[in-house]
Amino acid sequence: MPLVVKPYVSEATRFLQSLKVQNPELEARQKQGRALLWDKPQDAELRAAFDAAHVPQKPYVYGQD
Repeated sequence: MPLVVKPYVSEATRFLQSLKVQNPELEARQKQGRALLWDKPQDAELRAAFDAAHVPQKPYVYGQD
């Protein structure tokens, strides 16, 4: 008798899959929400200025008066 193993799918994964089937626009709305806060164009010159202004931290920050 051949051994057939069903791949395990967690309850959380099944829930998310069913949620996406019930609400097909959900993933598009998630991407829109992410774009509002996280997916922003980066300014290379500004980043270089931040890196140039960085002051290295001392190894032990407590009690160095």
